[in-house]
Amino acid sequence: MCSVFSVANEFMTSGVPLAGLNIVVTRPRGQAAGLVQRIEQLGGKPLLFPLLEIDAVRDDQLLRKQLAQLKQADLAIFISSNAVRYGMAAIRAAGDLPATLVLAAVGQGSATALRALGIERIIVPAERFDSEGLLALPELQDVAGKQVMIFRGDGGRELLGDTLKARGAQVEYVTCYLRSKPELDAETMLGSSPDAIAVTSSEALGYLWEMLDTTQRKRVGAIPLFVPHARIAEAARQQGWQQVVVTDSGDDGMLSGLIAWANTKRK
Repeated sequence: MCSVFSVANEFMTSGVPLAGLNIVVTRPRGQAAGLVQRIEQLGGKPLLFPLLEIDAVRDDQLLRKQLAQLKQADLAIFISSNAVRYGMAAIRAAGDLPATLVLAAVGQGSATALRALGIERIIVPAERFDSEGLLALPELQDVAGKQVMIFRGDGGRELLGDTLKARGAQVEYVTCYLRSKPELDAETMLGSSPDAIAVTSSEALGYLWEMLDTTQRKRVGAIPLFVPHARIAEAARQQGWQQVVVTDSGDDGMLSGLIAWANTKRK
C-alpha cells in the first residue's frame, strides 16, 4: 500500500492532483479538519457536511463506576479515535491507566490517537482494520477468564464482544461518548455540485440516505462514493450507489483513493 505522500508527489510535478474537484467530507466536525486541509492543499474544494455529531456522555455516573473497576481488567479495547479521545480523558481524570492493563485498537486511527497520548504498546491489526481483523490476532485467541473492557460510543456492532465472550472472556462495554444526527439539508450538499463524497462509517451512510428523497437519491447515487471498508461499500451498493471506491484506512488511504480516481478521471 502506498502512502498518500508518494501518490501526491507523483502528481504534484504536473500540478495539484485534486484541482477543481468538489469533495464532500462527511466526518464529524471535530475529526474532519485534517482531511479538509489536505484536500485543499492538493487543489480540491472540500465541503464539510458532518453526518454525525460526537459528544461526551451527559451523565457520567455509570462511566465513573466502570472506570473504578479498570484495575481489575486485563484488556481495554478502543473501537475508534473518538473512543480514545473520550475514553482516555475519562480514564486520566479518574487516575490513569493501570500499569498491567493491555491496550488494543480496532484500527490505525485509534492506534495513532493512542500513540499521540504517549502509549506505544498497542495490539492493532496490520491489515484488516475492523473487529474481524482484531479478533484474528494471536493475542485475542486465549482470553478465557480475562476481563475485557470495550470503549465505544452508544450502540454499535456486537461481534467483538460476543466473540470474546464465546472465547471465555468477561466483557463489559464502556460507553464513553454519544453519537447523534445533526439537522442537515441535503440541498446544501447538492448545491456544491460534488464530484465525490467521502463517507467513513455505515451509520453516517445510512443517515445520508435517509435524508434524501427519491429524486435526490438518484442524483447522489450517481456521484462517486469513497469509503474505507468493504462493509460500508456493500451497504452503499445495496442502497443503489453506482460507483463505490474502497480506499485504505485513515486520511492517507482516503486521499490516495481520491488522487488515483482523479488521475483516471482526467485521462
